[in-house]
Amino acid sequence: MDKLRVGIAGYGVVGKRRRDCVDRHPNMKVVAVCDKVFQEEGEFSDKVRYYSDYNRLLNEDLDLLIVCLTNDIAPDATIAGLNKGLHVFCEKPPGKNLDDIKRVIQTAENNPKLKLMYGFNHRYHESIKEALQIIHSGKLGKIINLRGVYGKSKLITFNQPDWRTKREIAGGGVLLDQGIHMVDLMRLFAGDFTEVHSFISNDFWKYDVEDNAYAIMRTPEGVVGMLNSSATQWRHRFHLDINLEKGSIILGGILSGSKSYGAETMTIVTADPDNDNGDPIEQTTRYNKDFSWDEEISYFSDAILQNKEIKSGSYIEAFETMRLVYRIYYADPNWRKTYSIPNPDSI
Repeated sequence: MDKLRVGIAGYGVVGKRRRDCVDRHPNMKVVAVCDKVFQEEGEFSDKVRYYSDYNRLLNEDLDLLIVCLTNDIAPDATIAGLNKGLHVFCEKPPGKNLDDIKRVIQTAENNPKLKLMYGFNHRYHESIKEALQIIHSGKLGKIINLRGVYGKSKLITFNQPDWRTKREIAGGGVLLDQGIHMVDLMRLFAGDFTEVHSFISNDFWKYDVEDNAYAIMRTPEGVVGMLNSSATQWRHRFHLDINLEKGSIILGGILSGSKSYGAETMTIVTADPDNDNGDPIEQTTRYNKDFSWDEEISYFSDAILQNKEIKSGSYIEAFETMRLVYRIYYADPNWRKTYSIPNPDSI
């Protein structure tokens, strides 16, 4: 079988990690990459070519494009890839705002034979997949509520570039950059939240993007979600309580490149309100390896090679997750006025 020829637009930390996944995959190979750090065009020792401009990259003979660019450029690169006849995998978020992803969707719908997928990597963690299986099995009943915290100590951590603090490039702060993962998981587990109340703040770091978002949300079925996305979480934290009719699923920690979020665990609580006096039986599983990056790329390549529908990470799901992020922004009247946030349900 001929290998899928891959180009990577954006060759920073995430782009290099995606390349590692492609290099390990038996049916894919990286042909060329691009990043603005390259002063000129050239070729690595392994014959992979490099460019400073994604438009030059798109002149290569490619089958698919992986987009790991800043939020202001990612939608344009995705559109350009689709218009070149390429399958496209784009990192989250889809862009700076809902208008960005609407433009991408229009292009994708004009190219129905091409696959477009968005990289919501947390979905592919073992703890998340097993939690979803338990919820779908029904053995713990229906979800009552969810409480999630996802936070880091600064908007810029681990020597990342400072574009994340600039609204004209990023479009938003910690909620759009990191908290979008928790928003996506809440939607994955409980469905869409249509009623939203929030407080959005940039009082601590004083950038023109948020350093904290606090939201309480409800689905049409009555499931309540509470969320804090924070850049003032001095001890980095990922934590999600999912409370159901017959017990709870507690997701704590997440395996990451930084190793700063602690061990990835899933605790299953089996409730017996009549007999356990609030101290039920618990069973905790600890996950020691992170296969999520490889599994996500494998899912995408399989969809291309087997012509399967993209179900996890589709552009429709990406749009709805972005819409919920913007519902949270819009629900705070002061934030809405200050940054002229349009009503996401009118877009």
